[in-house]
Parts: sequence; C-alpha cells; structure tokens
Amino acid sequence: MNSRWIAACENGRNWSLYNKTPPSKRQINLHTAPTSMSRFLVVLGTTSHSGKSTLVAAICRLLSDRGLKVAPFKSQNMSLNSWVTRSGGEMGIAQAVQAWAARVEPTEQMNPILLKPKGDRTSQVIVMGRPVADRSAAEYYQDMEPLKEVVDRAIAELEREYDYIIVEGAGGAAEINLFDRDIANIYVARLLQAPIILVGDIERGGVFASLFGSVELLPQDLRPLVRGLVINKFRGDPAILGSGLSKLTELTGVPVLGVLPYLDLDLPSEDSVSLGDKRSAPAGESLEIAVIRLPRISNFTDFEPLERLAHVRYVSLSEPLGHPDAVIIPGTKNTVSDLREMQEKGMDRQIKSLENTPVLGICGGYQMLGREIVDCGIEDTVGSIPALGLLDAITRFDLYEKKTVQVEKTVTGSGPILEPIQGQRVKGYEIHMGQTSPAEEHAFGDDGAVSGSGIVIGTYLHGLFDNENFRAAFLDFLRRRKEEKRDEGKKENKEKSMHEVEKSSETGRPQIQSDAIASEGYALQSDGFDRLARATEAHLDMKKIYQMLDLD
Repeated sequence: MNSRWIAACENGRNWSLYNKTPPSKRQINLHTAPTSMSRFLVVLGTTSHSGKSTLVAAICRLLSDRGLKVAPFKSQNMSLNSWVTRSGGEMGIAQAVQAWAARVEPTEQMNPILLKPKGDRTSQVIVMGRPVADRSAAEYYQDMEPLKEVVDRAIAELEREYDYIIVEGAGGAAEINLFDRDIANIYVARLLQAPIILVGDIERGGVFASLFGSVELLPQDLRPLVRGLVINKFRGDPAILGSGLSKLTELTGVPVLGVLPYLDLDLPSEDSVSLGDKRSAPAGESLEIAVIRLPRISNFTDFEPLERLAHVRYVSLSEPLGHPDAVIIPGTKNTVSDLREMQEKGMDRQIKSLENTPVLGICGGYQMLGREIVDCGIEDTVGSIPALGLLDAITRFDLYEKKTVQVEKTVTGSGPILEPIQGQRVKGYEIHMGQTSPAEEHAFGDDGAVSGSGIVIGTYLHGLFDNENFRAAFLDFLRRRKEEKRDEGKKENKEKSMHEVEKSSETGRPQIQSDAIASEGYALQSDGFDRLARATEAHLDMKKIYQMLDLD
C-alpha cells in the first residue's frame, strides 16, 4: 500500500500523515478553470544560490512600484531559515522577503511546501505552514501527487488575490534525474506555461556552459518557454563578456537580458550556503561577536542586523573560540544532535571557560544553555542529556508539535544588558519544538531566562536584533565592557566611545539612544529593496521582461 500525503488542513489542525485512498482526479486544473487573469513569470536557475530569489524580489518591487498587485511563489523550498506568518504558519524566509519587496503580507500560499533538513538524509516536511512529519528523501518522493494538489491549490488561492505572480524555481532547473519528481521547476513550468527567465551565477565560474547546458537539458516542451537569460554576480567591466553573450544567444536562440553586478544588499540570506559569502566589519576595528556555527544551524538571519555594526565571526565546532566580546548560540534543526557534537568537539568547554563574557542563546541555543534536555524520541533518541548549565532551566521534547507564532513581548529581565530597556516592547517570532522551564527570571515577559549575573540570556524570540532598542542595548553594553577592559577606571575616556543615556519620560528608566546604530542599521525594508530595483532596471532589459507579462 503506497503512502500518500494529505493536502488538506482544517481549522489550524495538522494534516493527517497519510491518505490511503488515491485521489480519483486532480481537484484543480488551472488551464481549464482559471480563477483570474493573473500573469505569471517563472525564474529558474542553473544552480542553487544563482540569484533567483534576489531577481524575483527585484521584479516584485518594480511591479509594485508601478502600482500593480504582485505576489511571489515558490512551490517547494528547502531552507533552515524560515519566517512565521501572521496566521502562525511557517514559510521560507526568501518568499517572506519577496513579499515585503512586493509590499504585501507574507502568507503560506507563497511557499506551500517547506523542507527543513535535520541531518541523516532526513527533513521535516512543512505543508501550508504546518509540520507534517520527518521524512527521508526516498519517503518524500514516494508519491508526489497529493503534493502537486497542494501546489495547485496554493496557486489558485494567490490568483484570486493578485494580478501578477512571480514564480521562483529551486536549485538547478535541469536536474534530469529528478524531472519526474521536480515540483519546484518542471511541474510548475508545465502547469503555468508561462515565460521563463534562466539565471546563472558567474562568480562560481562556468556560467556560459551552465546556461547553455541547462537550456539543452530542459524537456523539449519547456525549451520554447525560455525567453531570457541573466548572468548574475559579475564583478568587473561587463564589456569583456560581449562576444560570449552574443555566442550564447546564437547557440541557445534565447536573448541575454543583461548582466547583474554583484550587489551587497541588506537582505536576509536564504540558507547556509550563504554563510561562505558573509562579510562583516573588519576584525580588530570593532566588537567581535562569535556565532557558533552549529552543524544544523537555522535562522542565522537573526544575526545579519549585527554584521555591519560588529565583526560577526561564524565559528565551527572544531575551531578555537578565542576571546570574543560576546558569544551567540543560534537556533538549530536538531538541538540534541548539535549539543552532542558540541560536547564531543569541546566547544561547550570553550564557551564555559570564558570569564564575564555575555552569552546569548536563541531557540535551540537557549535550550542548550540550560541544565538538561529530556528527549522522548522527538529530536533524537529517548533519554536525558546534560546541557551547558549556564542557565537553570530544563527543556523537554515530549510531543511532535511545533510552536510557530509572531509575538510582541515586554522586556522584564534584569542585569546590565536588559535593564536599560526594561518595560519596552520587542517583536519577534517563535519557531520551535520542545518546552523550556527556567528557574531563573524571564527575559521577555513569559519568555526566556536571564542568569543572576545578567550576562547570560536565553530566549525563543527570533528576530530579536531587528529591534533597535535591544540591538542598541546589547551593543552598547559590549562597547562599555570593551572600553572598561582597555582603560579601567578612566571614565572620561570611556564616555567618548559610549552612546548617551537619557531618561525615558514614560518609564523612568534609561533609554538607549544609539546614533551610530540608527544611521548604519539593518536596512531590510525600502532602502535595500529600492537599491535592488534600481540596479535591476539599470542592468537588465526590463522592457522585454514587461512584455513577457503583457505589460507595455
């Protein structure tokens, strides 16, 4: 008996895992029963990390600038960086970013299937924002028909609300071994019969071969849909590519729409492959913040707001930790497995050996900071594992249930980091399994914990550093601590490098006023998207792209 994924969810309940009765027919056929006059454009790539997500975000912003109602779509995403929608569903961060670029609210329909790798060739399968099960690749691909129905339904729902839908593929579009199971590229392209733009990454080399090869390897029925090629991430004078571009057009019969330069944008990274591209403030010229690069690190976008304000160093478990100004333990897709590896390689001992160094744990990192983790077979195996013991807290994994919710909390914790912003509000979102019971005081309302010293903080709040008040309070404390170490007792010199502290009229507590952070801070919204849109207009033939969408 073949297993089948159920594509329905009612009243926020999780899907049943299997449907034993094969569907008699497809519930939705977009070709025979269109719900609107939506226009589609499909953006595929020759490889992962080619720039598909960025180009989709750019097109979404440009269409929004024209006053058009546009939405992004990616049928299946594999990413450990995710976002929680207003309704509490989980989706890939890339599609959330694209929705913001389009000036619309991110919804689960924009990324109906999300795979979150857990290691050992296993991923958590999330369907329409809700976790269904942990499955191996073989189990996942065993029967794709119900998942295709999920994709159909999501597209139909978007069609009812939006005039234009910009579709992103996944990985490389020409993976010939997956054509019969590829619902992110081949299936969607065939379903929509929409124009295709193919994107290649020149930075990794071989871009002409990868673009030509991808066009040649696509199924015969899809090749006529490829209407434009884009070369991305070029550093240098594009004039030197002239003869190659002409030859590529001659060989493929597809025009090259342009060459996009390498753009250093303040946009969240989609996945861990992006960690190798990260550039922080130069070492030795600023604060050094060590982020532990866990094997199954997730939502490391939490720390991207810090990267232009400090030297953020991603430290693997086998590297020397050194003496950073602060340590952050990030989220992970498998807390127990990553904690064990941390202990096997001695990173736990390195962290605990640091004296008077702030340590922040977020999500899985918070769970690791406690005394003990009790696993009832949800994360790894049944049993108890001692944690770092920097917080008096116990985490239990009892049920296969995930909490996904957007939250707003009041800062309640004490200590030198949080006291300047006590009583203020912070926003974020939670994505986690397991429940943590701390004996310490909470950090943010009913969330998290703070050590007696106030310099060890654990929380389930992702997006914490997107809050300027917390970001400023955290960095100002590190600067004060660093200055004290340099010249202890010389208050007048210390004051030159500190931000001013003013009294808040509302709370009576000190209010951080960080001019440097305010001016250099994380420009996720309009500035980053507008820069991307202007660069895309300048370097691509947008007239041809608009024609693909039947726009003048």
